[in-house]
Amino acid sequence: MCSVGGGDFNLEVEGLEFERYKCNDCGNKFDGMGEEVVCPSCQSENVVKI
Repeated sequence: MCSVGGGDFNLEVEGLEFERYKCNDCGNKFDGMGEEVVCPSCQSENVVKI
């Protein structure tokens, strides 16, 4: 990970809520979050929550 300007960068992943998604283009199933989820395998935006 990279940060500009120095300093510590701490991200607590435990408090984040991920949802399970499936890509309609390549069939990959993955965890994601946010409003614009993209498949990490093929970069498609054609994904649905499962």
